[in-house]
Amino acid sequence: MQKLLLTLALLVTMVSFSQEITMQKGRYYANGSRISTRETKKILLSNYKAYRTFEKGINKESTGGLFIGLGGVLVITDLVVGLVSDVHYPSVATYLGAGALIASIPILSGKNKKMKEGIDMYNNGLKNVGATDSNFEVNFIANQRGYGVQIHF
Repeated sequence: MQKLLLTLALLVTMVSFSQEITMQKGRYYANGSRISTRETKKILLSNYKAYRTFEKGINKESTGGLFIGLGGVLVITDLVVGLVSDVHYPSVATYLGAGALIASIPILSGKNKKMKEGIDMYNNGLKNVGATDSNFEVNFIANQRGYGVQIHF
């Protein structure tokens, strides 16, 4: 009985503290106040699928940023070396840098979509918490170990 009461208390607490997240111009807002990406991740942890989708967007952002940084460094370094020495300028480093810059475009293109999809998934989960069409079922069972209550939701 204590476990049942604890579970219900946790569920009520989770519903009362749940907050809808919005995303505007790359910034996250909950209840009208701006929150950081770290706080957004903490809030999204209650919905695993939403959290993983949001994380995929964050990973795309960091990978794309890595490719942009690497490509920029290679191109600029090769340009400086070509200007101050007698080395033939467009060398392999310039082409690798340009390739990394071009490769970052498709990587970064879907990051906002993934992050928005994760936030929408979380917000839709909040709307379904209080829905009356849930599959909540309580059964009293008995077996060789004793009697008990089986809850499906």
